[in-house]
Amino acid sequence: MKKFIFQNDAMDCGPACLAMICSFFGKDIDLQYLRYESYITREGVSLLGISEAAKKVGLQSTAAKIKYEALDKKHLPCILHWNKNHFVVLYKISKSFFSGKLIYKIADPAHGFVSLSEQEFKKCWLVEDEKGIAFLLEPTEEFYKIEYKKEEDISFKYLLKYLKPHHKKMWQMFCLLLLGTLTTLFFPILTQKLIDEGVDKKNLSVVTYILLTQLAFFVGNMTFNIFRNWIVLEVGTKVNIQIISDFFKKLFKLPIKFFDTKLLGDFNQRIQDQERIEDFLTSQSLLTLFSIITFSVFFVILGYYNLNILIVYTALTVISIFWSLYWMKKRKILDYFRFQRKSENQESIYEIINGISEMKLNQFERFKLREWEKIQEKLLKINIRVLKLDQIQMSGFEFFNQLKNIIVTFLAASYVVKDNMTLGALLSVSYIIGQMNSPLSQLISFFRSSQDAKLSLSRLNEVQNHPTEEKDYFVGLDTNIKNYHVNSGINLVNVSFQYEGPRSPFVLKDINLFIPEGKITAIVGDSGSGKTTLLKILLKFYEQVDGEIYFNDLNIKEISPVDIRKNTGVVMQEGFIFSDTIERNIATGDEEIDAIQLEKALKIANIKTFVEQLPLGSKTKIGAAGNGISGGQKQRILIARAVYKNPHIILFDEATSALDAENEMIIHKNLQSFFRGKTVIIVAHRLSTVKNADQIIVLKNGEIVERGKHYELVEKKNNYYNLVKNQLELGN
Repeated sequence: MKKFIFQNDAMDCGPACLAMICSFFGKDIDLQYLRYESYITREGVSLLGISEAAKKVGLQSTAAKIKYEALDKKHLPCILHWNKNHFVVLYKISKSFFSGKLIYKIADPAHGFVSLSEQEFKKCWLVEDEKGIAFLLEPTEEFYKIEYKKEEDISFKYLLKYLKPHHKKMWQMFCLLLLGTLTTLFFPILTQKLIDEGVDKKNLSVVTYILLTQLAFFVGNMTFNIFRNWIVLEVGTKVNIQIISDFFKKLFKLPIKFFDTKLLGDFNQRIQDQERIEDFLTSQSLLTLFSIITFSVFFVILGYYNLNILIVYTALTVISIFWSLYWMKKRKILDYFRFQRKSENQESIYEIINGISEMKLNQFERFKLREWEKIQEKLLKINIRVLKLDQIQMSGFEFFNQLKNIIVTFLAASYVVKDNMTLGALLSVSYIIGQMNSPLSQLISFFRSSQDAKLSLSRLNEVQNHPTEEKDYFVGLDTNIKNYHVNSGINLVNVSFQYEGPRSPFVLKDINLFIPEGKITAIVGDSGSGKTTLLKILLKFYEQVDGEIYFNDLNIKEISPVDIRKNTGVVMQEGFIFSDTIERNIATGDEEIDAIQLEKALKIANIKTFVEQLPLGSKTKIGAAGNGISGGQKQRILIARAVYKNPHIILFDEATSALDAENEMIIHKNLQSFFRGKTVIIVAHRLSTVKNADQIIVLKNGEIVERGKHYELVEKKNNYYNLVKNQLELGN
């Protein structure tokens, strides 16, 4: 395999395998591009998605369930469906030199290069009837013709902008490090003087003077370090805050589709990546700079004492550094694996904590605990591999260092015995050797930190280079929606949508729908008919794959998604309650909460009485995701949130499904006056919610099958009538 490509996230195995195949045929294609073209989701990527991405880059693909005996070298490299939930690249089949048995070479984007025996290979690949799923790929002429714009990688130069606001502090740290380095350099000279001028000559006053000088230098060095540590803490914390803040700002600008492919653990790990970058910027870089300066000065002094000692020292130092660098290449692979396992671990813990109630109800605890334990076993195996590699690296480095110290000390001692060097010079050389070991260790730490930062940058690169949903050419919605005329409203023309590419099922198909300005439109249909998806397309969470949508005369493709959402009050099925006060949950982004508007929202949502009974009223804090309140109270807060905005457009997706009949009736009555003059779209099942709508749209399998008013559709005794009879409890 020419190039190994790691999967950045838990679900990236398919695109990573395809990227390796492209590299094998001579083209490096960005993983992010392949992720997008393979229509990856949070559940991963399908063979159909990989096929679409392969076609896009000019690879001819064939997915087949083939017999084990039919898999031979002419198919290589190919992508295999592995363990029923993963993708790997089979790039070589060879025979063992000793046993003559077949060995299968696998490039697993989650584990690296792996060699398997025939039995192990069969166990992981075969599904049934001695067959396994293989994805065979061949380059076409188009593959070599298509040019790709390579994503610009984030470099360390880009990160230096975070240090610019702290340049004064950085200079202070620089000066403190310089002073600390200078004080250190005097110690070998003082040591030689102490022995040669004081001890040998039995001059106690010189001994006292030199020892007091050493003490002064030591106290000075210690003081410099104290102040430097304070500066490192302050600058490091501020840089870390700024890096993570910018990361979140970028995340907020990304389209919803990006988050659909990510697990919570992936984001947690990326935030930890920022800390590694901060450590490299604020601590390792400057320390290494001065370590190099210190090492260079001591290097010159050592040469001044004896050139032969310097040559021996240099040779063994070079060997120890190359030893460390060799093992660091292997460590890079393990870092990717550890990222994956830690991401899985955090996702598992998050699921256990948030799903504890359901787990208890369904006796799911033991299964989930075993699942978590399996993740820990995988993490332990990775940590053992990391520890083993670190021990080999550091043991070798320490061995060469110690060997170097012994040989140099022996040479210096032999020179003293032969009267070619004074005893003071010997002690000075020993001190210099000891002091030079520290810069060498710092240099190795710098290489590690640099490697960690580069790996973190590569993962950060995916977020920073992802296109934002807001474009410069977008226009606002404010003026357009106020230009009312007879045909004002939202117009959908032949709108179709698929989640997973051209050959996946249509969620919406050829939707032609006019939603008149200032009227109420109800959308009903069975679960999975596309109702919620339609609302998300209107909110620009997703872009339709075909057709056009107009807000009055303005195409939705030209409208700012931020502006659409600013002018829209929304209650979705999966609405979120933040860990904050009730009033902040309702007013959300308003810096100053409008008390009159808040009271109106509480009244319309019929939650005013409940809030007033609380000890702190609307300032009562409620938990994340609505902990501490009922499902009905949560829905009423979400309705109050939509009402508070006083928007021009209102989208309700099963907004009253968790309410009892009495509360629903009161809220429905309160909303009628609020809806007046607004464009309202309601997705609901209950008769009381939809029967008074100006028009009712019936969706079935992603298509509009009926439209009209309640009484018109009931008289037809077709799809709507059946929905009403079965779900809305209308009699025969």
